[in-house]
Amino acid sequence: MPTHAEKRVVPYSADQMFELIADVRRYPEFLPWVAACRIRERRPLPEGEQLDADLVVSFKVFRERFGSRVTLNPEERRIDVEYLEGPFRYLNNHWKFEPRGPDSCEIDFFVDFEFRSAILQKLIGVVFNEAMQRIVRAFEARAEALYGNRPTA
Repeated sequence: MPTHAEKRVVPYSADQMFELIADVRRYPEFLPWVAACRIRERRPLPEGEQLDADLVVSFKVFRERFGSRVTLNPEERRIDVEYLEGPFRYLNNHWKFEPRGPDSCEIDFFVDFEFRSAILQKLIGVVFNEAMQRIVRAFEARAEALYGNRPTA
Protein backbone atom coordinates (compact mmCIF):
# COMPACT_ATOMS: atom_id res chain seq x y z
CA MET A 1 0.00 0.00 0.00
CA PRO A 2 2.27 2.82 -1.14
CA THR A 3 1.33 6.17 0.34
CA HIS A 4 2.87 9.54 -0.41
CA ALA A 5 2.00 12.75 1.41
CA GLU A 6 3.83 15.96 0.72
CA LYS A 7 3.45 19.64 1.44
CA ARG A 8 5.63 22.16 -0.33
CA VAL A 9 5.63 25.87 -1.07
CA VAL A 10 6.03 26.85 -4.72
CA PRO A 11 6.48 30.28 -6.35
CA TYR A 12 3.14 30.15 -8.16
CA SER A 13 -0.31 31.25 -7.06
CA ALA A 14 -2.82 28.77 -5.67
CA ASP A 15 -5.09 29.49 -8.66
CA GLN A 16 -2.27 28.79 -11.15
CA MET A 17 -1.41 25.47 -9.51
CA PHE A 18 -5.08 24.50 -9.26
CA GLU A 19 -5.50 25.14 -13.01
CA LEU A 20 -2.35 23.17 -13.86
CA ILE A 21 -3.37 20.09 -11.84
CA ALA A 22 -7.03 20.33 -12.95
CA ASP A 23 -6.04 20.17 -16.64
CA VAL A 24 -5.98 16.36 -16.64
CA ARG A 25 -6.22 16.05 -20.42
CA ARG A 26 -2.72 17.61 -20.70
CA TYR A 27 -1.02 15.05 -18.44
CA PRO A 28 0.36 12.96 -21.33
CA GLU A 29 2.30 16.06 -22.49
CA PHE A 30 4.47 16.24 -19.39
CA LEU A 31 3.87 13.53 -16.79
CA PRO A 32 6.19 10.54 -16.83
CA TRP A 33 4.49 7.23 -17.62
CA VAL A 34 1.17 8.81 -18.64
CA ALA A 35 0.75 7.69 -22.25
CA ALA A 36 -2.81 8.87 -22.90
CA CYS A 37 -5.85 10.53 -21.38
CA ARG A 38 -9.51 10.56 -22.33
CA ILE A 39 -12.18 12.63 -20.62
CA ARG A 40 -15.31 10.48 -20.68
CA GLU A 41 -17.74 12.90 -19.12
CA ARG A 42 -17.90 16.36 -17.52
CA ARG A 43 -20.59 17.45 -15.06
CA PRO A 44 -21.08 20.89 -13.54
CA LEU A 45 -21.42 20.97 -9.75
CA PRO A 46 -22.57 23.83 -7.53
CA GLU A 47 -19.01 24.15 -6.19
CA GLY A 48 -17.15 23.42 -9.43
CA GLU A 49 -16.98 20.52 -11.84
CA GLN A 50 -16.63 16.77 -11.88
CA LEU A 51 -15.07 14.75 -14.67
CA ASP A 52 -14.59 11.07 -15.37
CA ALA A 53 -11.25 10.39 -17.00
CA ASP A 54 -9.27 7.42 -18.24
CA LEU A 55 -5.49 7.52 -17.98
CA VAL A 56 -3.20 5.03 -19.68
CA VAL A 57 -0.08 4.46 -17.63
CA SER A 58 2.87 2.83 -19.33
CA PHE A 59 6.08 1.67 -17.62
CA LYS A 60 8.41 -0.77 -19.41
CA VAL A 61 6.22 -3.81 -20.26
CA PHE A 62 3.43 -2.64 -17.96
CA ARG A 63 0.57 -0.76 -19.64
CA GLU A 64 -2.73 -0.24 -17.86
CA ARG A 65 -5.79 1.97 -18.17
CA PHE A 66 -7.61 3.17 -15.12
CA GLY A 67 -10.66 5.32 -14.67
CA SER A 68 -11.12 7.99 -12.05
CA ARG A 69 -13.62 10.64 -11.05
CA VAL A 70 -12.00 14.02 -10.51
CA THR A 71 -13.87 16.60 -8.46
CA LEU A 72 -12.65 20.15 -9.01
CA ASN A 73 -13.53 22.71 -6.37
CA PRO A 74 -11.92 26.02 -7.42
CA GLU A 75 -13.37 28.04 -4.54
CA GLU A 76 -11.72 25.75 -1.96
CA ARG A 77 -8.76 25.18 -4.34
CA ARG A 78 -9.15 21.45 -3.84
CA ILE A 79 -9.03 18.49 -6.24
CA ASP A 80 -10.23 15.05 -5.12
CA VAL A 81 -9.73 11.89 -7.15
CA GLU A 82 -11.97 8.88 -6.71
CA TYR A 83 -11.05 5.54 -8.27
CA LEU A 84 -13.58 4.03 -10.69
CA GLU A 85 -11.97 0.99 -12.36
CA GLY A 86 -8.72 -0.54 -13.48
CA PRO A 87 -5.75 -2.38 -11.97
CA PHE A 88 -6.08 -1.06 -8.39
CA ARG A 89 -7.86 -2.39 -5.34
CA TYR A 90 -8.25 1.26 -4.37
CA LEU A 91 -6.82 4.70 -5.06
CA ASN A 92 -7.20 7.80 -2.88
CA ASN A 93 -5.73 11.08 -4.08
CA HIS A 94 -6.20 14.74 -3.23
CA TRP A 95 -4.59 18.10 -3.90
CA LYS A 96 -5.13 21.26 -1.85
CA PHE A 97 -3.63 24.68 -2.66
CA GLU A 98 -3.24 27.26 0.13
CA PRO A 99 -2.23 30.80 -0.83
CA ARG A 100 1.01 32.04 0.78
CA GLY A 101 0.89 35.44 -0.88
CA PRO A 102 -0.09 36.66 -4.34
CA ASP A 103 2.63 34.65 -6.09
CA SER A 104 3.13 31.56 -3.96
CA CYS A 105 1.16 28.74 -2.41
CA GLU A 106 1.54 25.61 -0.35
CA ILE A 107 0.58 22.42 -2.14
CA ASP A 108 -0.80 19.58 -0.04
CA PHE A 109 -0.59 16.38 -2.10
CA PHE A 110 -1.66 12.92 -0.95
CA VAL A 111 -1.89 9.62 -2.79
CA ASP A 112 -2.54 6.11 -1.44
CA PHE A 113 -3.20 3.06 -3.59
CA GLU A 114 -2.88 -0.68 -3.86
CA PHE A 115 -2.70 -2.79 -7.01
CA ARG A 116 -4.85 -5.90 -7.34
CA SER A 117 -1.81 -7.78 -8.65
CA ALA A 118 0.79 -8.73 -6.04
CA ILE A 119 3.45 -8.64 -8.78
CA LEU A 120 2.61 -5.05 -9.76
CA GLN A 121 2.40 -4.07 -6.09
CA LYS A 122 5.86 -5.49 -5.45
CA LEU A 123 7.28 -3.80 -8.57
CA ILE A 124 5.95 -0.35 -7.62
CA GLY A 125 7.16 -0.78 -4.06
CA VAL A 126 10.74 -0.89 -5.32
CA VAL A 127 10.50 2.37 -7.31
CA PHE A 128 7.65 4.18 -5.55
CA ASN A 129 9.57 6.98 -3.83
CA GLU A 130 11.62 7.73 -6.94
CA ALA A 131 8.45 7.68 -9.07
CA MET A 132 6.68 10.15 -6.75
CA GLN A 133 9.68 12.50 -6.86
CA ARG A 134 9.73 12.38 -10.68
CA ILE A 135 6.02 13.18 -10.81
CA VAL A 136 6.39 16.12 -8.40
CA ARG A 137 9.33 17.46 -10.44
CA ALA A 138 7.29 17.09 -13.65
CA PHE A 139 4.49 19.23 -12.22
CA GLU A 140 7.04 21.83 -11.07
CA ALA A 141 8.67 21.90 -14.50
CA ARG A 142 5.24 22.30 -16.11
CA ALA A 143 4.47 25.25 -13.81
CA GLU A 144 7.78 26.87 -14.74
CA ALA A 145 7.07 26.33 -18.46
CA LEU A 146 3.57 27.83 -18.16
CA TYR A 147 4.13 30.61 -15.65
CA GLY A 148 7.87 31.29 -15.65
CA ASN A 149 10.37 30.95 -12.83
CA ARG A 150 9.72 33.44 -10.04
CA PRO A 151 11.39 33.77 -6.65
CA THR A 152 9.26 32.69 -3.70
CA ALA A 153 7.41 35.60 -2.08
